[in-house]
Formats: sequence, structure tokens, C-alpha cells
Amino acid sequence: MQPGRSPPEQARQEAAEDAQWSRPECQAWTGALLLGTCLLYCARVSVPICTVSMSQDFGWSKKEAGVVLSSFFWGYCLTQIVGGHLGDRVGGEKVILLSASAWGLITAATPLLARLGGAHLAFVTFSRVLTGLLQGVHFPALTSLLSQKVREGERAFTYSTVGAGSQVGTLVTGAAGSLLLDRYGWPSVFYVSGGLTLLWVCYVYRYLLSEQDLVLSLDMSAQGLRMARRTRVPWRQLFRKPSVWAAIFSQLASACSFFTLLSWLPAFFKDTYPSSQGWVFNVVPWLVAIPASLLSGFLSDHLIRQGYRTITVRKFMQVMGLGLSSICALGVGHTSSFCKSVFFASASIGLQTFNHSGISVNIQDLAPSCAGLLFGVANTAGALAGVVGVGLGGYLVETTGSWVPLFQLVAAAGGLGLGPFLMFGQAQRVDLGPAREDL
Repeated sequence: MQPGRSPPEQARQEAAEDAQWSRPECQAWTGALLLGTCLLYCARVSVPICTVSMSQDFGWSKKEAGVVLSSFFWGYCLTQIVGGHLGDRVGGEKVILLSASAWGLITAATPLLARLGGAHLAFVTFSRVLTGLLQGVHFPALTSLLSQKVREGERAFTYSTVGAGSQVGTLVTGAAGSLLLDRYGWPSVFYVSGGLTLLWVCYVYRYLLSEQDLVLSLDMSAQGLRMARRTRVPWRQLFRKPSVWAAIFSQLASACSFFTLLSWLPAFFKDTYPSSQGWVFNVVPWLVAIPASLLSGFLSDHLIRQGYRTITVRKFMQVMGLGLSSICALGVGHTSSFCKSVFFASASIGLQTFNHSGISVNIQDLAPSCAGLLFGVANTAGALAGVVGVGLGGYLVETTGSWVPLFQLVAAAGGLGLGPFLMFGQAQRVDLGPAREDL
């Protein structure tokens, strides 16, 4: 028994270690969750990829396209906390699987909903709100799952690997989606991404979410109200800590920057360089982001193993993910060269993946007992910022006639999020009564 720990606390620690995945289980689940996150983003970026074609078919203006693009976040911001709470209580893998089955079906049905009547804008917006509601539980549930199942020294790399699915999904949709869009029209992008998601759900349910997992989950829930008491969220204790607010604000800024770029980059390249090949700007930035995400996770865990303080590593990752990436975002709008624009966009998107090993893992540092719920709170703030950022971006572009203000907005959000985290960020647990040594 480690000194300073009471027997109940030691028992809880041993139970948590017993519940963690073995190495083969971790590898299998990491691969499956990577693919699931990939498909999540395939569905999410289907509208940004198809915005120009859909606008031509339905006669949407830039402002109306901005409404459709931002409507995803209207629903996305409402289920973050619910997803984290359910993940902490019943298991993140079950929450992820149930939500994927629903948003996969809605994605496949979006072209049908769009043609139900003359109100194309209303129907597409409605389908995107529903998709956002269902996808909103994914990352909070994922954070809860990894905080419970993955060893502390491997969390950054595991989270970065799974998080790379967002770049893989965007890359796949940018490449395959552009081909489908050119050959078969925009509805084919929705049919394929939604159909593949439903196949993934069937695979995970059959081969990974076994009956033994379900029985174990029920058995853990039946061990008594003691576990329920232990997982009660210490709201007052959490939100008295500047480090918690710094994490929330940093997550807000990183989400606003990322979602704004994710939503508007395809339209920027189409408008600014109409003769360019779509597959280039839809593929290259995300092709760069995949190894960048893996590198950030490996580097983060390696630096901590070498003896660097955890919070120092987290802050370094945020300097890269919010600071340097914001500078690169400014470069996108301040050049008239297609190659330079692709370079700066690729650098900005790639560097933003360092947030996976910064703020995303820092939330698990602060409150591992309720990491899913706290991440849900932080990501709710980020989703709300996404609504504002994506909608405001479209307004700025249309009213000014220039794309420069959009990238200035991205850079401003990144800078505002970095400052508080550098000042107040910590890696000390705040979900426990006694003060612990800062890491």
C-alpha cells in the first residue's frame, strides 16, 4: 500500500487498475476507436465538402451556407455534458456505439431529407442539428473511456492516436469525397459515409463489445451505491480552481479555431483559386495532420518519462497547438499563392493536433474521476464558440468581400485561449479533497 492512502482509497485504486485494458485489448480498441472517430469526421465534414455544390443546387447565399455549416454546432453543444456523464456512469464505449448507429443513419438519410419539399435549407439544417446532437456525446464519452481504461503514462499517445481519426476522416472525405462529388454528385458523399458508419457499429458490437463486457459493466454497477457516491461530481470544488477555468477557456478557443477552419477552408480555396484541384486542398492539410497528431502524443509521453513536469509538457503542447498554429492561420489569408496557402493551411491544421496532447489530456490530469463530464463542459463551451465562429466567419466574408477577416478571427481565438492556460494551467488533481503535489 502506498503511504498516505486510506484503505478505501487504495481499494479504489486497485479496482481502477484491474478495470484497465490489457495491451492487446488496448490495441484492438485503439484501432476501432480510431476508425470510429474517422467515420465521425467523414459524416461531419460531408457538408463542408459539399457546400458549394449544394449551394448551387438549392440557391443558397454565403449567409445561408453559413447557417447550414453552423447548425451542426447548435446540436453539438447540447449533449456534451450528457455524453460525459453517461460515459462516466455506464461506459463510454456503449455511449459511442449507440450514438454512432443513430448519426450514421441520419447521415445516410440527409439527401432524402433535403428533397422532401421546397424548404431545402430548413430540412438540411434540421438533419445537421440532429447529427450534432448525436455526435456531441462522442469525445466526452471517449475521454471518460480512456481515463478509465488506459494507463496514465500512455494516455497522451492513445488519445492522440484516436484523435488522429478526425484528420484521417477529413482526409478520406476530402479525397474520396471529392471523387464521389465529381462523379456521382453530392448525395453519394452522405450515402457512403453513413453506410460505412453503420457497418462499423455492427463490427464493434459483434467483435469488441462482448457479452462479458456487458456483464462486467452490470456487475460493477451493482457493487453498491458506494461507487455512485464516489462518482458524484464536486462542482463547487472544481469551479473554484483557476486551472479548471483555464482548461475550459483553452478548449473553447481551440474548438473555435479548428471548427472555423474545418468548415470554411474548402470554400476559401474554391473561391480564391477556382482552377485548383479540389483533392489538393481537401487532402494535403489533413495528410500533414495525421503524423503531427501521432508525433505530439509520442513526444508528450516521452518528455514526461524523461522527467519533465507534466504541466510544462501540457503548456508546450498548447503553445504549438494554439500559438504557432494561429500564426500559420494568418499566413493563409495573407498570400496570393495557392502553394503558400496550402502550406500555411497544412501547418495550421497540423499544429492544432498538438491540442490532443495538451488541453485534452490536461482535463484527465485535473479530474480523472469525472473526466468525461468535465470534458463535456469544456467542449460545450467550444461548440458554442464553434456556432459563433463559423457563423461569424461567413458574415465577415460576405460583408467585407475578403477572406482575411476569417483567418484573423481564427488567430484571435487561438491567442485568447493560450494566455490564460499559460498563466493558470496546472496538472494537479482538483477532484479530491486533500491537496496533491503538482505534477
